[in-house]
Amino acid sequence: MTESSRGTLTDLAWIGAWFALLILAGYGLRDPWPADEPRFAGVALDMVRSGNWLIPHAGGDLYQDKPPLHFWLMGIGFLLTDSLRLGFLLPSMLASLGTLLLVYDLVRRFHGREAGRLAAVTLATCIHFVMTTRGAQIDATLIFFCTLALWGLMRHALQGAPLWVALLGAFGAGLGVIDKAVGFLTLAVLPIAFWLSARMRSQKLRMSSLLAVLAVFAATIMLWLGPMLWHVVNQGTPELAAYRDEILFKQTVTRYTQAWHHIRPWFYYIVEVIPVLWLPLSALLFWLVPRWRSDWREGRVAVWLPLLWAIFVIVFFSLSAGKRGVYVLPALPALAIAAAPHLPGLFATRGVQRLSAVLALLLVVPGVVLALVSWFSIPQIVDVFADSELSSLTPIYAFAALASVAWVLALKFKPILAWPSALACLTLTWGFGVAPQINGERSASEFIRQVTAAVPEDRELGLLAYKEQFLLYLDRDTVNFGHARWREGDAEAFDAALWLSGNEQRVLLVPEHFVQTCFGQNPRQFAGESSDDRWYLITGTPSRECVERGNPQKVIRYPTPEPL
Repeated sequence: MTESSRGTLTDLAWIGAWFALLILAGYGLRDPWPADEPRFAGVALDMVRSGNWLIPHAGGDLYQDKPPLHFWLMGIGFLLTDSLRLGFLLPSMLASLGTLLLVYDLVRRFHGREAGRLAAVTLATCIHFVMTTRGAQIDATLIFFCTLALWGLMRHALQGAPLWVALLGAFGAGLGVIDKAVGFLTLAVLPIAFWLSARMRSQKLRMSSLLAVLAVFAATIMLWLGPMLWHVVNQGTPELAAYRDEILFKQTVTRYTQAWHHIRPWFYYIVEVIPVLWLPLSALLFWLVPRWRSDWREGRVAVWLPLLWAIFVIVFFSLSAGKRGVYVLPALPALAIAAAPHLPGLFATRGVQRLSAVLALLLVVPGVVLALVSWFSIPQIVDVFADSELSSLTPIYAFAALASVAWVLALKFKPILAWPSALACLTLTWGFGVAPQINGERSASEFIRQVTAAVPEDRELGLLAYKEQFLLYLDRDTVNFGHARWREGDAEAFDAALWLSGNEQRVLLVPEHFVQTCFGQNPRQFAGESSDDRWYLITGTPSRECVERGNPQKVIRYPTPEPL
């Protein structure tokens, strides 16, 4: 084995170690948590159990909010692991590691091994990256596909890599579209590369294969779009036509141009998201901006191409009224790539090392204070913990102790490691100590066990305004009245009332705010609290007015899941 190969393996070991500490820690020790994880896991489980992988369903109802790729990946995860806890997070875990390796490889080819290693590890320690990839959000896999596109298109455009490399990037961009529509943004790398080439008079870019790139991109999307459109036309139902229009237009174009929720000001990302959630990389901008100016004067396209693409992504989403922090996450790996050539020098400076120590204190000090006040039984803190889901405060004490020791050791021997070490202490104690304790409450698994234990198996169980996580733990066939029907006011309550009135052996699980709507005079049993609501088991005959307004076509019989 050559010295270069040994060095690369060493780099990969370091990246893998930080991935294990920051992302993988606690994997398999919790169930899906709201808001999105239970819905995505439920959609994927339905695909596996029904064999219908083309049209997503949530609780037996059409689910048109997202394309299906992430659900396919989750479904494959369930098939490979035969486990809910392992399967639902598997795509995010692999996507996270894959993104780090792509960043390392791309930077290594342009700026050397050390820059590649530091870029990957810096990305792994960014708060937003850790928060997102430790969960089962679609954005974790979207980041990977967008980074794969950057990897292929940048290598082909700037280094003359073989055509297959560019086509692999185009394939990644297409998969990004099937994952979350916005994967098409990575194609903006091409016009930016052309513009930079002319502006900086750099080497001629090999973009003669542009048509092949676009063809592969389009063909990749058609792997899903073609069969979906054919199925909609072949079946010819109004519901499927509405699904097609919703997913192709309302959830893409309309969602961007006429957003109806998550309304934020234009400066939301640059003021509220990037400065905090992109730490520590955002804090390095103070040193990076002057160096990027020099890169511009020197015509370093390999720096400015990912930087301009990252800026483009941020501006693109800033122009829409609807904003969520995760929307701009594909730009974070690109920013790390743009910063990479300067990281070895910056990390050796005293100012950046002090910054790492100071940032670490933002985690260490609150942990120590919380541990001390709970240890000394300060009444206000005791009340807070009493109302929390924690049964033991051992993880709090463990974090305070571990993070304090890590901070002192880093300060003495290698200050630049203060931030990643403190963050690793947090992810370790959270993943192995906190998450398993609060899982039963957060996932609603304990609540559903209480509900099913209170309803005899010979009774029909209906769910009104159910939460997606409920479906993951049912032990029997149930009835619901559609997914996310809160947009329709009381219509779902009317449909549930009609169903309940049809048989005295039926039991309806109802959230408190719907009880008086149609079931104020019905016998009811308190079922428990879950998902920020109080729930009741209702029997008997509901309000006649509600029954008369119910629609029998809205009843959805949800099959019993196979145990995972």
